[in-house]
Amino acid sequence: MLTIEDFNKSNNKEEFLEIIKDKIDEKRLADILNTLEYENELQHLQAELVNLQQWVAKHNKRVCIIFEGRDASGKGGSIRRFSEHLNPRSMRVVALTKPTIVEQGQWYFRRYIKELPNPGEIVLFDRSWYNRAVVEPVMGFCNKNQYDKFMIQVPEFEHMLYEDGIILIKFWFSISKEEQINRFNSRLENPLKRWKFSPVDQEGQKRWDEYTFYKEQMFSKTHTTFSPWIIIKTNDKKEARLESMRYVLSKFDYEGKGDSGTTLLPDPNIVQRYHRTVKQIE
Repeated sequence: MLTIEDFNKSNNKEEFLEIIKDKIDEKRLADILNTLEYENELQHLQAELVNLQQWVAKHNKRVCIIFEGRDASGKGGSIRRFSEHLNPRSMRVVALTKPTIVEQGQWYFRRYIKELPNPGEIVLFDRSWYNRAVVEPVMGFCNKNQYDKFMIQVPEFEHMLYEDGIILIKFWFSISKEEQINRFNSRLENPLKRWKFSPVDQEGQKRWDEYTFYKEQMFSKTHTTFSPWIIIKTNDKKEARLESMRYVLSKFDYEGKGDSGTTLLPDPNIVQRYHRTVKQIE
């Protein structure tokens, strides 16, 4: 066990690491070193995101990043790290609840259009209009006609956004079935996270193959040159957070790019542009 004396004896990180090597086992030490490396990389990338946001505001760009994926795939955690140090005056997180009776009678995209970024703003969508592509048909929240109409309209809708100058990045956070159930169990065991678990989550495990079918339909019909799907492997949460940040940063030529000294090129083993031949973990 580490003592106050151990902390007092070390003058820098290197000396402290030498001390703790004799105090803890190799696995625990490896975990600590990995965490330190992750926190260091995260800090560098968040600094880059601050530079990116300033560039977006200065040049009146409109940036929309949507986070999609199965439940417990790490969307919320990544969004928190993305937004943690950004200026809230020119950044928003959008997580819409189920549509109201009035919204159900409107054009499906209307409630999302109202949330799109203004000039100089970054908007992060925690789930998006793609609810209708996967969750709604699987859970019976829309009928076949509504689903078919949506799938036809999505590429046209996103092409209009592209032509109007909105920069749209679409992430799919990919998680294995085994890792998803592990995270569900972890939520149930933690009273601070229990609120995240819902009956819909439980149904998602039961209907895994149905989700897979609609997910593949979504990719094949809505992956376009102007609005591609970017798949992030998320069985390792920390890795997924860092690599999704790198992908976003790599897409812009902003002032101060690379000042943090860390690499901004995403790992192709973690971040992949959708293609029918891409091997997925789910």
